[in-house]
Amino acid sequence: MTVQDDKRAAAWAAAEEVTDGMVVGLGTGSTAAFLIARLADRVSGGLRITAVATSLATERAARDAGIMVVAFDDLAEIDLAIDGVDEIDPQLRAVKGAGGAMLREKIIAAAARRMIAIADGSKRVAVLGAAPVPIEVLPLARAFVAAQLESLGGSARLRVIEGRSYRTDQDNAVLDCVFPDRPDLAALATQLSQIPGVLGHGLFLSEIDCAYISAAGVVTRLDRTS
Repeated sequence: MTVQDDKRAAAWAAAEEVTDGMVVGLGTGSTAAFLIARLADRVSGGLRITAVATSLATERAARDAGIMVVAFDDLAEIDLAIDGVDEIDPQLRAVKGAGGAMLREKIIAAAARRMIAIADGSKRVAVLGAAPVPIEVLPLARAFVAAQLESLGGSARLRVIEGRSYRTDQDNAVLDCVFPDRPDLAALATQLSQIPGVLGHGLFLSEIDCAYISAAGVVTRLDRTS
Protein backbone atom coordinates (compact mmCIF):
# COMPACT_ATOMS: atom_id res chain seq x y z
CA MET A 1 0.00 0.00 0.00
CA THR A 2 1.55 3.30 -1.13
CA VAL A 3 0.90 6.93 -0.23
CA GLN A 4 -0.82 7.32 -3.59
CA ASP A 5 -3.12 4.42 -2.73
CA ASP A 6 -4.02 6.14 0.53
CA LYS A 7 -4.70 9.43 -1.22
CA ARG A 8 -6.99 7.61 -3.64
CA ALA A 9 -8.81 5.78 -0.83
CA ALA A 10 -9.47 8.99 1.12
CA ALA A 11 -10.66 10.82 -1.99
CA TRP A 12 -12.97 7.99 -3.06
CA ALA A 13 -14.51 7.80 0.41
CA ALA A 14 -15.30 11.51 0.35
CA ALA A 15 -16.64 11.29 -3.20
CA GLU A 16 -19.43 9.05 -1.92
CA GLU A 17 -20.85 12.04 -0.02
CA VAL A 18 -21.57 13.82 -3.29
CA THR A 19 -25.19 13.36 -4.29
CA ASP A 20 -27.31 14.21 -7.31
CA GLY A 21 -27.89 17.90 -7.90
CA MET A 22 -25.10 19.19 -5.69
CA VAL A 23 -22.86 22.17 -6.38
CA VAL A 24 -19.42 20.92 -5.34
CA GLY A 25 -16.21 22.82 -4.68
CA LEU A 26 -13.25 20.88 -6.04
CA GLY A 27 -9.90 21.27 -4.30
CA THR A 28 -6.40 21.54 -5.70
CA GLY A 29 -3.50 19.12 -5.39
CA SER A 30 -2.57 15.48 -5.80
CA THR A 31 -5.24 14.08 -3.48
CA ALA A 32 -7.94 16.25 -5.06
CA ALA A 33 -6.89 14.84 -8.44
CA PHE A 34 -8.10 11.42 -7.30
CA LEU A 35 -11.39 13.03 -6.23
CA ILE A 36 -11.87 14.55 -9.68
CA ALA A 37 -11.20 11.21 -11.34
CA ARG A 38 -13.68 9.42 -9.10
CA LEU A 39 -16.39 12.03 -9.59
CA ALA A 40 -15.82 11.89 -13.34
CA ASP A 41 -16.52 8.15 -13.19
CA ARG A 42 -19.71 8.79 -11.27
CA VAL A 43 -20.78 11.54 -13.67
CA SER A 44 -20.28 9.21 -16.61
CA GLY A 45 -22.52 6.78 -14.74
CA GLY A 46 -25.33 9.31 -14.44
CA LEU A 47 -24.50 11.52 -11.42
CA ARG A 48 -25.58 15.09 -12.09
CA ILE A 49 -23.45 17.73 -10.37
CA THR A 50 -22.08 21.19 -10.98
CA ALA A 51 -18.58 22.03 -9.83
CA VAL A 52 -16.65 25.15 -8.93
CA ALA A 53 -12.87 25.00 -8.96
CA THR A 54 -10.31 26.31 -6.48
CA SER A 55 -7.67 26.79 -9.17
CA LEU A 56 -7.27 27.07 -12.92
CA ALA A 57 -5.50 23.70 -12.94
CA THR A 58 -8.43 22.05 -11.18
CA GLU A 59 -10.88 23.71 -13.56
CA ARG A 60 -9.01 22.34 -16.58
CA ALA A 61 -8.74 18.86 -15.06
CA ALA A 62 -12.44 18.74 -14.18
CA ARG A 63 -13.59 19.95 -17.59
CA ASP A 64 -11.27 17.50 -19.34
CA ALA A 65 -12.77 14.72 -17.18
CA GLY A 66 -16.30 15.60 -18.24
CA ILE A 67 -17.45 17.44 -15.11
CA MET A 68 -19.52 20.57 -15.62
CA VAL A 69 -17.65 23.54 -14.12
CA VAL A 70 -19.18 26.96 -13.59
CA ALA A 71 -17.64 30.24 -12.46
CA PHE A 72 -17.99 30.97 -8.79
CA ASP A 73 -18.54 34.67 -9.50
CA ASP A 74 -22.34 34.50 -9.39
CA LEU A 75 -22.67 31.98 -6.55
CA ALA A 76 -23.05 32.99 -2.92
CA GLU A 77 -23.22 29.45 -1.54
CA ILE A 78 -22.37 25.90 -2.54
CA ASP A 79 -23.39 22.55 -1.08
CA LEU A 80 -20.07 20.86 -0.41
CA ALA A 81 -16.34 21.50 -0.71
CA ILE A 82 -13.76 18.70 -0.76
CA ASP A 83 -10.06 19.47 -0.60
CA GLY A 84 -6.68 18.16 0.51
CA VAL A 85 -4.55 19.46 3.38
CA ASP A 86 -0.85 19.83 4.15
CA GLU A 87 -1.38 19.14 7.87
CA ILE A 88 -4.43 18.39 9.98
CA ASP A 89 -4.71 18.02 13.76
CA PRO A 90 -7.25 16.19 15.96
CA GLN A 91 -9.45 19.32 16.13
CA LEU A 92 -9.64 19.36 12.30
CA ARG A 93 -7.57 22.51 12.15
CA ALA A 94 -5.39 22.47 9.06
CA VAL A 95 -2.63 24.12 7.10
CA LYS A 96 -3.25 24.38 3.36
CA GLY A 97 -1.66 26.09 0.40
CA ALA A 98 1.34 24.07 -0.72
CA GLY A 99 -0.27 24.18 -4.16
CA GLY A 100 -0.69 27.95 -3.97
CA ALA A 101 -4.50 28.01 -4.09
CA MET A 102 -5.22 28.80 -0.42
CA LEU A 103 -7.07 32.07 -1.08
CA ARG A 104 -9.52 30.53 -3.54
CA GLU A 105 -9.74 27.41 -1.36
CA LYS A 106 -10.70 29.49 1.67
CA ILE A 107 -13.34 31.41 -0.24
CA ILE A 108 -14.88 28.18 -1.54
CA ALA A 109 -14.69 26.62 1.94
CA ALA A 110 -16.42 29.63 3.49
CA ALA A 111 -19.19 29.46 0.90
CA ALA A 112 -19.77 25.74 1.40
CA ARG A 113 -22.48 24.45 3.69
CA ARG A 114 -20.05 21.67 4.54
CA MET A 115 -16.35 21.05 3.93
CA ILE A 116 -14.54 17.71 3.82
CA ALA A 117 -10.76 17.31 4.05
CA ILE A 118 -9.07 14.36 2.36
CA ALA A 119 -5.55 13.19 3.13
CA ASP A 120 -3.13 10.31 3.49
CA GLY A 121 -1.98 9.44 6.98
CA SER A 122 1.24 11.45 6.79
CA LYS A 123 -0.78 14.66 6.94
CA ARG A 124 -2.30 13.78 10.32
CA VAL A 125 -0.36 15.44 13.15
CA ALA A 126 -0.80 15.93 16.87
CA VAL A 127 0.13 19.62 16.66
CA LEU A 128 0.26 21.91 13.65
CA GLY A 129 3.59 23.54 12.97
CA ALA A 130 5.87 21.43 10.79
CA ALA A 131 4.37 22.68 7.52
CA PRO A 132 4.98 26.35 6.65
CA VAL A 133 1.94 28.61 6.58
CA PRO A 134 1.56 29.93 3.01
CA ILE A 135 0.55 33.58 2.81
CA GLU A 136 -0.64 35.21 -0.40
CA VAL A 137 0.51 38.81 -0.67
CA LEU A 138 0.38 41.68 -3.11
CA PRO A 139 3.79 41.69 -4.80
CA LEU A 140 4.38 45.37 -3.95
CA ALA A 141 3.88 44.57 -0.24
CA ARG A 142 6.19 41.56 -0.14
CA ALA A 143 9.06 43.06 1.89
CA PHE A 144 6.70 44.91 4.23
CA VAL A 145 4.64 41.80 4.92
CA ALA A 146 7.78 39.71 5.46
CA ALA A 147 8.95 42.19 8.09
CA GLN A 148 5.57 42.09 9.81
CA LEU A 149 5.66 38.30 9.88
CA GLU A 150 9.08 38.38 11.49
CA SER A 151 7.72 40.73 14.16
CA LEU A 152 5.16 38.02 14.93
CA GLY A 153 7.93 35.47 15.44
CA GLY A 154 7.82 33.98 11.98
CA SER A 155 10.49 33.27 9.42
CA ALA A 156 9.20 34.07 5.95
CA ARG A 157 10.62 32.91 2.63
CA LEU A 158 9.45 34.00 -0.79
CA ARG A 159 8.22 30.99 -2.77
CA VAL A 160 10.50 30.51 -5.77
CA ILE A 161 10.03 27.78 -8.38
CA GLU A 162 12.62 27.11 -11.07
CA GLY A 163 14.44 30.32 -10.21
CA ARG A 164 11.41 32.56 -10.52
CA SER A 165 9.10 34.09 -7.95
CA TYR A 166 5.96 31.94 -7.82
CA ARG A 167 2.67 33.60 -8.75
CA THR A 168 -0.81 32.45 -7.80
CA ASP A 169 -3.73 32.32 -10.22
CA GLN A 170 -4.41 35.89 -9.06
CA ASP A 171 -0.81 36.86 -10.01
CA ASN A 172 0.19 37.42 -6.39
CA ALA A 173 3.32 36.32 -4.53
CA VAL A 174 3.45 33.68 -1.79
CA LEU A 175 5.47 33.84 1.42
CA ASP A 176 5.94 30.51 3.17
CA CYS A 177 6.25 31.27 6.87
CA VAL A 178 7.39 29.05 9.73
CA PHE A 179 6.41 29.94 13.30
CA PRO A 180 8.79 27.85 15.46
CA ASP A 181 7.22 28.81 18.79
CA ARG A 182 3.86 27.22 17.88
CA PRO A 183 1.74 30.30 18.60
CA ASP A 184 -1.91 30.59 19.51
CA LEU A 185 -3.34 29.72 16.11
CA ALA A 186 -6.58 31.67 16.43
CA ALA A 187 -4.70 34.80 17.46
CA LEU A 188 -2.14 34.28 14.69
CA ALA A 189 -4.87 33.92 12.05
CA THR A 190 -6.38 37.22 13.18
CA GLN A 191 -2.98 38.94 13.17
CA LEU A 192 -2.17 37.69 9.69
CA SER A 193 -5.49 38.91 8.31
CA GLN A 194 -4.85 42.37 9.74
CA ILE A 195 -1.55 42.95 7.94
CA PRO A 196 -2.05 45.30 4.97
CA GLY A 197 -0.99 43.49 1.82
CA VAL A 198 -1.95 40.02 3.07
CA LEU A 199 -4.73 38.69 0.85
CA GLY A 200 -5.09 35.25 2.38
CA HIS A 201 -3.32 32.63 4.44
CA GLY A 202 -3.26 28.88 4.79
CA LEU A 203 -4.58 28.48 8.33
CA PHE A 204 -7.94 26.70 8.10
CA LEU A 205 -9.02 26.61 11.73
CA SER A 206 -12.81 26.34 11.58
CA GLU A 207 -13.72 25.58 7.98
CA ILE A 208 -13.37 21.78 7.99
CA ASP A 209 -16.38 19.80 9.19
CA CYS A 210 -15.17 16.29 8.40
CA ALA A 211 -12.01 14.52 7.27
CA TYR A 212 -11.32 11.23 5.54
CA ILE A 213 -7.77 10.11 6.27
CA SER A 214 -6.31 6.89 4.90
CA ALA A 215 -3.27 5.17 6.41
CA ALA A 216 -2.01 1.78 5.25
CA GLY A 217 -5.25 1.28 3.35
CA VAL A 218 -7.54 1.98 6.31
CA VAL A 219 -9.80 5.03 5.91
CA THR A 220 -10.76 6.86 9.08
CA ARG A 221 -13.51 9.45 9.20
CA LEU A 222 -13.14 12.30 11.69
CA ASP A 223 -15.97 14.71 12.46
CA ARG A 224 -15.67 18.10 14.10
CA THR A 225 -17.14 18.18 17.58
CA SER A 226 -19.07 21.28 18.55
